[in-house]
Amino acid sequence: MKLWGGRFAGATDSAMDDFNSSIRFDQRLYRQDIKGSMAHATMLGRQGIIPKEDADLIVKTLGEILQDIEAGKVNFRVDAEDIHMNVETLLIERIGEPGKRLHTGRSRNDQVALDFKMFVKDEIQEISNMVTDLMKVILSVAEKNLDTIMPGYTHLQRAQPITLAHHMMAYYHMFSRDRERLSDCLKRTDYMPLGSGALAGTTYPLDREFVAKELGFANVTANSLDGVSDRDFAIEFCSCMSLIMMHLSRFSEEMVLWSSLEFGFVEMDDAYSTGSSIMPQKKNPDVAELVRGKTGRVYGDLMTLLTVMKGIPLAYNKDMQEDKEAVFDAVDTGKMCLDIFTRMLATCKFKNENMYAAASKGFTNATDFADYLVKKGTPFRTAHEITGKLVLHCLGLGIGIEDLSLTELQELGGDFIQEDVYDAISLKTCVDQRKLIGGPCSDTVKADIEKAKAEL
Repeated sequence: MKLWGGRFAGATDSAMDDFNSSIRFDQRLYRQDIKGSMAHATMLGRQGIIPKEDADLIVKTLGEILQDIEAGKVNFRVDAEDIHMNVETLLIERIGEPGKRLHTGRSRNDQVALDFKMFVKDEIQEISNMVTDLMKVILSVAEKNLDTIMPGYTHLQRAQPITLAHHMMAYYHMFSRDRERLSDCLKRTDYMPLGSGALAGTTYPLDREFVAKELGFANVTANSLDGVSDRDFAIEFCSCMSLIMMHLSRFSEEMVLWSSLEFGFVEMDDAYSTGSSIMPQKKNPDVAELVRGKTGRVYGDLMTLLTVMKGIPLAYNKDMQEDKEAVFDAVDTGKMCLDIFTRMLATCKFKNENMYAAASKGFTNATDFADYLVKKGTPFRTAHEITGKLVLHCLGLGIGIEDLSLTELQELGGDFIQEDVYDAISLKTCVDQRKLIGGPCSDTVKADIEKAKAEL
């Protein structure tokens, strides 16, 4: 008979057992469930709610069950529905009556909320560490390429010269914000719900603060209805994961473009590339493409949670059983992508000469030519117009601004243009003169890198 079966005269249909059961996926919460139960049992014994010898036996046996699960000696049962009932059933089978005391003062509603929060807390820390590992690789690439000039883009058109280091640090700061978001999410997840009961707490004198301390929670939930029905932490976590994946996807898109013959900025290591079944010359950036594709899965996980929760009245409803698979998928997909992308990036070979050659074309120094005219006294809008006409003239000749003679420049732009114009519009000057905080000047980027290394 099921542990809740006293009110029922008939047995549930086997199809109902299968439909209602969550053990096929929530069994991965076994460690959190057992640790939560051990803390709860210890508290029950300390408070005199159950005999201390029973509490000690429960804790000891739960530890043995944990060892047996991790050793692969336990087969979970569908008819026991979920990880909570499976563990409790095992406990009762092993020690009998004392095991039946474990569930005193709690419900599966606050039990699952506890397990789920413990799981999310564990994963936040692990994923934060993985994001940190990626940030370290990005810093390494940036540090080696402080003087690697490349074109910066807007609308995927060559715009202005920057450095590879500057480009890499843009992604560093994206992932830095992701890490901060995970840390913020952890703060709001760090509220222990056990003691909320099914929805209205309990009449037993539970020591919730003791359980929270035992399990490493900073706080206890302040409202029992909210304690069992809150899944904001899971939604926020999936939002954090979606942003991480979005940043990985943007980075992946650029790596796909850069590895093409049209760009030729990077080559992926053979260990993180694949070939074609028919075209022998191909070297495909499958890691980047798959990361880009898997981003949609994590977005879907977020939308699943938002949709599940949008119409649920207080407090717990069975719909909320659907929360775990979405979070589990976001965790598994995100961690897999972070790991393989970090490995791929660490082994990439960047083609500095091709980057410089690309920056030399497409009039990436046009803005600096206009700025040169402004510094000589020309209003910016006039300088912009003159430079635009100059670019049009050069396009007709198939040359760059720097390829024009001084006489030609003076005829088109004014007699005040002097020999110093060529230095002013050189790619190195275009980069080095952008010294403002956040700019691509090598000294500025180097300072950003040093600050980032200190933060890590």
